Amino acid sequence: MAREFRVLGPVDARVDGVSARLAPQPRAVLAMLLLQAGHVVPSTRLVDGLWGDDPPATAANILQGYVSQLRKALGRDLVETREPGYAIHVGRDALDLHRFERLATDGARALENGQAPAAAEQLREALALWSGDALADVAEGDVLRPAAARLDELRLVALERRIEADLACGREAELVGELETLTADHALRERFHALRMLALYRCDRQAEALEVYRSARGRLVDELGLEPGAALQELEQAILRHDASLDLDGRNRARPTRAAHTILVAVLDIDAADALVKLAEPLVRDADRELVIASTVADPAALASASTGLRSHRERLVLDGVAVRAAAFTSLTPGADLARLAREQDAELLLVDAPAGLLEDARLLALLDEAACDVAVLVDGASRPGPVLVPFGGADHDWCAVELGAWLARAHETELVLAGSASAADGRDASRLLASASLAVQRALGVHAEPLLVEPTPQSLVDAGRSASLVVVGLTDRWRRDGVGLSRTALATSPDHPTLLVRRGLRPGGLAPDSAATRFTWTVVG
Repeated sequence: MAREFRVLGPVDARVDGVSARLAPQPRAVLAMLLLQAGHVVPSTRLVDGLWGDDPPATAANILQGYVSQLRKALGRDLVETREPGYAIHVGRDALDLHRFERLATDGARALENGQAPAAAEQLREALALWSGDALADVAEGDVLRPAAARLDELRLVALERRIEADLACGREAELVGELETLTADHALRERFHALRMLALYRCDRQAEALEVYRSARGRLVDELGLEPGAALQELEQAILRHDASLDLDGRNRARPTRAAHTILVAVLDIDAADALVKLAEPLVRDADRELVIASTVADPAALASASTGLRSHRERLVLDGVAVRAAAFTSLTPGADLARLAREQDAELLLVDAPAGLLEDARLLALLDEAACDVAVLVDGASRPGPVLVPFGGADHDWCAVELGAWLARAHETELVLAGSASAADGRDASRLLASASLAVQRALGVHAEPLLVEPTPQSLVDAGRSASLVVVGLTDRWRRDGVGLSRTALATSPDHPTLLVRRGLRPGGLAPDSAATRFTWTVVG
C-alpha cells in the first residue's frame, strides 16, 4: 500500500494514487498528526484544534471515532495510540512538507556554499510542491491557524532564497516583473524590496532601483514610523556610488546583504523601557542582531514625549555600537499593532513589559494571540546578580523557555540552572531529563546547565527563585484557557526577581541556526 500526504495546500491523503474521501474533522485530525509526524500529539491538543475553548462533553470519544475513520480509510497501521495521544508514521518523502524541508534546506546550503545553479534548481523544486495556501481547507482554530501561518512564512523564505540564487546566476531581467508583484503583495517586507532593487540595478535601471527604495522607505515611515533597516539603507548607498560589489561577473555575482535578525522591544508602559532595553542589549551584542524599540500611545498629545524617550535610548545604544532603530506611534489596538510590527520587521523575539493584569490585559492578549515570533513578557522584580533559572519539565513550552534562558545566560555571562521535580508519580526524579536538556544547550550554545531538584510545589519554585537574577518560564499551549498556572503565577508575582513568561512562536526562535528558517520546527533538542 503506497500512501502520500499533502499539507502544502489543501490537505490530501492518497492510497495507491487514489485520494481518500475524508470528512472535514477527520481531515483536520490528520493534518495535526502529519505536522508532528513521528511524534505523539496529545489528545488535548487535538481536541483544542477541533473545538477550541468549547469542546463537547464527549470530545474524547468523538476523537477516537475520527481516528478510527482515518485507520479505515488509510490503513490500520497508520495511526498509533500512544499515551498521552496519537502518533502517525509516514515513509520517507511520503509527506510533501518533509520533501519541501529537505529540498529547501539543501538549496539554502548550496546557496551559502556558492553553488547558485544547484540552489536555484532545488529551491524551485521545493516551491513546486505547493498547491495553494498551507492547510487551505482546515486552517481554523488555535492549532492549525498558527501552523498554516508558519508554513506560509517558510514558503516566503524559500522564495526569497530562490530569487537570490537566480540573481547569482545572472537572471535579473527575468526577475524584475516577479519582484514587482511580490513587493506590491508584501509591501512592508524589506527583503523583497532589496532583491528588486538589485535586479533593477543589474539591468542598468539605477533610477528605478532608487525609486523602489524611496517608495519602500515612505511606506515604512508612514505606516510604522520606522526608517528602513540597515541592509536596505546600505544597498541604496551602494547603488548610489555604483559599488563594484553589486556588479560582478555572472558566476560570482554579489548577493544582497541579508537583513539583520531583529529583536523587538515593545514598550507598553514607558517606565518599563529601561528594564526591557537592559535585558535585550546583551542579546543583540551576543548574536550580532538589530534592536528595534517601539511604543504606542492612545493620545496623540503624548506622542512627542514617547518618541523623545525612545530616542534617548537609541542615541545611547548607537554610541555603544549597537544596531538600533526606535519609533513611537498612536494606536487604539496596541497589542495587535505591535504584533503586526513584529511580523513586518521579521522579529525572531519580542520582549514586552507585563501590564498589571497580565493575561487579563487586552493589549497583551492580542499580542500573544497574533505575534508570529517568540514573545517574552517581563514581570519586573528586584535586580541582583545570580543565575538564570528555568523550571523545566520537558514539554514544548519548557524547551522554548530553556532555549531563551540559555541565550540570556550566555549573553549576560551568568550561570544557567534548570529546576526539575525531585519526585514524580513513578518514583523517579527529573535528573535524567535535566541532563538531556543540558546536553542539548551545550551542543547548541556551549552553555552548561546546572540541575536543581525541587519539590513540585509553587512555594518550592518561589524559594528556588530567590537566588536567581532572572526566572524564565514557558506558557503552555493552553495559556488562554488555563491562564498562567499556579506555579507560574507564584513565580511571576514574587518580588524577589524579574520573571520572563515565554510564549512559543510560529517560527524558529533566537537560538535557531540560519538553516532552520526553512524548517517547520526547530529546537535545541533536535
